[in-house]
Amino acid sequence: MRLDKWLWQARFFKTRSLAAKQVSGGHVRLNSRHVSKPAQAVGAGDVLTFTVGDRARVVRLLALGTRRGPAPEAQTLYEDLSPPAAPQGPGAPPRGGPRPTKKDRRALDQTRRGPLE
Repeated sequence: MRLDKWLWQARFFKTRSLAAKQVSGGHVRLNSRHVSKPAQAVGAGDVLTFTVGDRARVVRLLALGTRRGPAPEAQTLYEDLSPPAAPQGPGAPPRGGPRPTKKDRRALDQTRRGPLE
């Protein structure tokens, strides 16, 4: 099966063209070797390393899918070997949530620049 098709069927990418673009850009490794062709053949037992968003993923292929089904079905196609996500520390910027209010924004600016003269 083609690498880009498997990445799409396993629901790592929303479209097959996004998966192909990631592979063409040289951002995917197959068994520790960089791959640049989306049509690279993959099979059960192969190990893929790639990034999705800001997270590095390492997966071992368990099976080749026949269709792009629901997420629980897609998760049976691979074994996730990725390291756990790094916990956010107190210095890390908050993720998600509502936008800061004007008052919050002023407080942030004040801590960055110091008190107003």
